[in-house]
Amino acid sequence: MQRLQVADTQLAVLDQGQGVPVLLVHGFPLDHSMWKYQIEHLVASFRVIAPDLRGLGQSPAAAEVVPMERFADDLALLLDALGVQEPAVYVGLSMGGYIAWEMLRRHRERLRAVVLCDTKAQADTPEAAQGRRQMAETILRQGMGPLDAAMREKLWAARSTTRCEEDVEAVHRVIRGTDPRGAAAALRGMAQRSDATELLPTIGLPTLVLCGQQDVLSPVEQMEQMARAIPGGARFAAVPEAGHMAPLENPREVNAHLEQFLHCLEQTA
Repeated sequence: MQRLQVADTQLAVLDQGQGVPVLLVHGFPLDHSMWKYQIEHLVASFRVIAPDLRGLGQSPAAAEVVPMERFADDLALLLDALGVQEPAVYVGLSMGGYIAWEMLRRHRERLRAVVLCDTKAQADTPEAAQGRRQMAETILRQGMGPLDAAMREKLWAARSTTRCEEDVEAVHRVIRGTDPRGAAAALRGMAQRSDATELLPTIGLPTLVLCGQQDVLSPVEQMEQMARAIPGGARFAAVPEAGHMAPLENPREVNAHLEQFLHCLEQTA
C-alpha cells in the first residue's frame, strides 16, 4: 500500500499489475482487503487499483459527513495522482456502487465500463436514512461494536459463517478496527445520497451486474430489475452460495464473471 495526497486527505491505495486499469471500490465500512481474491486473480492481466476510501481502512477520517460525491471526486483525483490516463473499469460493491452513480454523473470520462456488485440505485427511505444517522451517533459514543453486530446478521449467506469462517472473521476485524469518525461520516453521506434510478437508462457503458443469490440487503430480484433498466444489454448474474459479500463468499464464480467481462471489453476495444 502507498499513501497519496488527495484533496484534503491522504488515501491508502494498492496499485499492482499492468494493462487496462481496474478500480476496485469497497463497501461500507470495509477496506481494499475485501477484494483480495479479485486482486490475486486479476493482477496478472490488468492494472489493479484498490484504494481505502477516506475515513476507512488505512485512510484517515477528515470530515463529519462524506457525501458520495466527495468519494467520487477523491477517486478521480486518485486516478490523476497515479497517472492513470485511460478510462478505468469501475468495480464497486454496496457503497462502492453508490459511489459509482456519482462517478457516472461527475466523472464519466474516467470510466470505460462499470461492474455493480450487491448494490442498489434507490436512495434510502426516510426511515432507513434516520437509522443510519442514529447508528452514526451510536458508534461515536460506543465504538464500532454495535455496527459490527448489526452487520454480522446481514452481510453473509446462511452457510458462509462456517464455510468461509476465516474470511468472515477478517471482515469483522476490519469493521471493529474502523475509526468510528470515518464510519459515521460515511453513514451520514449514504443517508443523504440521491436516488439514481433515473440514471440507469443513461449509463451508456458496458455494464455487469452481480448479486449474491442470498443477499438480503440488495435482493436478486431488485438487482435483476436494475440490470434490465440499463440499456444495451447489461449482463446480470446471480452468484450462488453468496450473500452481500459475494466476492469473498464465492470468489471463483465472481472472478469467472469478471474475467469474461473484462476480456470481452478487450476484444471490442
